[in-house]
Order: sequence, then structure tokens, then C-alpha cells
Amino acid sequence: MIPSVQHLIISRTDNLGDVLLTLPIAGYLKQTYPNLKISFIGKPYTKAIIDSCKFIDEFINKEEIIQSKKLYADAILFIFPDKEVAKIAWSNNIKYRIGTSNRIYHWLYCNKKIYFSRKKSELHEAQLNFKLLLGLGIDFIPSKESIPNWYGIVAPKHDFSDWLNPEKKHFILHPKSKGSAREWPIQKYHTLAQELSKNNYEVWVTGTEAEGKKILNEFPHFFSSHSIHNLTGKISLEELISFISQTEGIVACSTGPLHIAASLEKKAIGIYPPLKPIHPGRWAALGKKTQILVSQKECQNCIASQCACIEKISIDEVLKAIDFEPSK
Repeated sequence: MIPSVQHLIISRTDNLGDVLLTLPIAGYLKQTYPNLKISFIGKPYTKAIIDSCKFIDEFINKEEIIQSKKLYADAILFIFPDKEVAKIAWSNNIKYRIGTSNRIYHWLYCNKKIYFSRKKSELHEAQLNFKLLLGLGIDFIPSKESIPNWYGIVAPKHDFSDWLNPEKKHFILHPKSKGSAREWPIQKYHTLAQELSKNNYEVWVTGTEAEGKKILNEFPHFFSSHSIHNLTGKISLEELISFISQTEGIVACSTGPLHIAASLEKKAIGIYPPLKPIHPGRWAALGKKTQILVSQKECQNCIASQCACIEKISIDEVLKAIDFEPSK
């Protein structure tokens, strides 16, 4: 790496899952260059996951940067293009400003531009992020199998002993995605919850308050069973990370909580469509106990609100994935 870089900023100012798939860069760099200071610019709502990463020295709130117009480091990696932050990095004379070459404003504000196409690549998103390290003189793309070694997530400590009966197993269902992914039908989630409750599981449904209302609008009796608990809108992201760490795992589509579970080495059962660029080859959760379910049928005539490829995945397939025990 460039010897003069002692403080590096990683900028990823989009969503939770994207941020989590960027953290392995920090893990790799910190283990390779232990004296390197690493800061991370993110949206305020992603702070809890960034703070939970032992490889990040400092969280920087994007909103505060936009207000102050101040930003100091030796280098900045724009893993996610952000015109506002790029301009501030340029105006503060950060020595190495590294971004992709396919953003016009990077030609104005970045002095190291890396060419590659995410859309056309066969690499996973977490691997693609490493391509930006070329701007620091590092030519390294890890295997997907090695990525989980560099998450570095340490779950915050919250006491959920009043909720989690030690005589039961506990599994999380996260049915919604804020519209960012194709979703398994809510009716199937309910049937899955019922089947789990018959087998000594307590089921916990997570999501935002708005997503909880949407679940009830689609299926008014979803929470009628005493073994199916509604946590939508009731816990913070920090509490969610801690809660996931104390359960068996989660079933979800391509969402942040699925990636959190994978990073914590919990069972992460991901339900995906076989459609580029949202297929699991690009966005699968990567973890030692992850199971990805995807239809082999070509996803061509589906629409986001009615995806036959997602609907085709059976409850039995999900139950089998939950019971799967990976080899040691």
C-alpha cells in the first residue's frame, strides 16, 4: 500500500446490507496493516452496524460532513459513489481520492479512477468492493469463502432473557425489504411460522413499524399464535444485532438483517430470485451457516410485486435449510 497513507476513509453511504458487505475491506486492511486508522462514512441509521465492527476506528456521519464541509484523511475510497462527499474530499485536499471511472463527477473530484463494471461482472458485491483498493496499489480479490473472516462484527450486549425462553429454540422471520428485494409471499411466512412453532420454536418477526403494518394489511391474523411475536418497529438496529446474536438465525430475502445474521455466524436462510443483477451470485449473504434458496427457472416474465420464481420456493425447502447443520 502507498506508504504515506496512515488514515483511510471508506465511504459507503447507501443501505445496511451494502455497508455490511463493505466491512471486509476494513478487516482485510486492518489485519494486513494494523497501524492504519480506518474511518467509515455512512448514513446515520447504519451507525450501529459500523460501530459493531472491530476493524473500524471511527464512524463519520454523512449528514454532519455535509453541514461542516470538513473531512480529513490521507485517502478516501468511494465504494459507493457520492457526489456531495466527493466534492468535500476534493475541497479539503485529501491526497488520494479513489472512485470508479464511470461517474462523471469522479473525473472532477477523484484523482485515482478505477474502471470496472459491477453490472457485467460475475463477482460477488463483496469481492467487487476490493477492486477499489487498486487505487492504493493493492491488487487483491478474495474468495467468497474468505469474506466472512473479515466482517469483525461484535454484537452489542442487550439482555433479552425476559423474551427468550431457554427451553425453546428461537428463529427470526424478516418478511419485508422496504421494496429493495423480491419478497417471498407473506402467506408462506405465516405457514412457516406455524410449522416452526409446532417444533419447539418461538418465532420473532422483525422489520420497521411500516413493514409491520403492511404485514397485517396483507395477513390480519399473522400474529394470532402465542408463539409468533411481533417485533416490527419495537427495537433499534443496535438491539436487533444483539437479538440476532442470541437466536438460532433468520429467514429473509436479500436484506440487511440477513447479512447481519451471516456475519454473526448464525443460520442465514436467504430467499433469492435467479435474475441478474439481483441474483445470489452478486448479493448472497456470505457466512459459514448460510443457506441460499433460489429457483433454477429463468426469471424473465416476473415483476417485483409478483415473482413466480420466488413463490416457487417451498416451505419444506426452507424448513430443510433451517434444520441443516454445516460440517465443522
